Amino acid sequence: MLLWRPKAEGIEGVPLTGPVIFASNHRAAVDTAVIPLVAPRPVAFLAKAEYFTGRSLKRRFGARFLAALNYVPVDRGNAKAGLAALDAGRGVLEAGGAFGIYPEGTRSLDGRLHRGHTGVATLALTTGAVVVPVGLLGTDKVQPVGVRIPRIAPVTVRFGAPLDFSRYEGLENSPAIRRAVTDEIMDAIAQLSGQEYVDSYHRRPDSSAAA
Repeated sequence: MLLWRPKAEGIEGVPLTGPVIFASNHRAAVDTAVIPLVAPRPVAFLAKAEYFTGRSLKRRFGARFLAALNYVPVDRGNAKAGLAALDAGRGVLEAGGAFGIYPEGTRSLDGRLHRGHTGVATLALTTGAVVVPVGLLGTDKVQPVGVRIPRIAPVTVRFGAPLDFSRYEGLENSPAIRRAVTDEIMDAIAQLSGQEYVDSYHRRPDSSAAA
C-alpha cells in the first residue's frame, strides 16, 4: 500500500485514546486497507468469519494476517448477520478501541453518497463513542468496480472533526434520534468527500435480471 502514498488531512483532530468510530464513504474494496494505513491508531474492521477458519497453511496464514490488521470475524451468512456485526463493533468500542464502519452498508456503484443505515448511530449511542467522519477520495480510481488488481492513483483520506452525541444519552432506543444522528454523520461525510448525496438506500442492480 505504500505505493499509493495516501494523503491524510485533518489527522491532528483524531482522538488517540478512547472509543472512536471511523464512519466513512465507501468507493472501493481497498478502502478498508487505506483507512488503517493512515489513521494514527489501530482501526478494526469486520471480515467474514470463514476467512479465520480452516486448517490449511494458506487459511492459517490468512487468519493471522487479518488478526494482525485488527480485522474482527463476523458471520455474515445468517439472518442475524446485522446484529452480529453490531455486537462485534460494540465489543471493540467497549474495550476502548477504534472501529471502522461504512454507514451506506455497501460500496457506491454510482459514485454518489447514499442514505446511511442507523447501525452507526446505535453503536455511538450505546457505547458513548465519538464519531470521526471520513471522506475517501480517489480509491475508486485505484480499484474501479470490476477491477481485481489495484492501480496506482492519488488517494486522499480526509478526517473530519469528531462528533459527540452524548447529548442524546439514554435515547438510543428512539428511532427518530438514531435517524437524526445518522443523518448528521452522513452530512459530515458528504462535506468531506464532495459526493452528491442521495436520500435513499443504495441498491445493487439485480445481477440475474436480463440486460
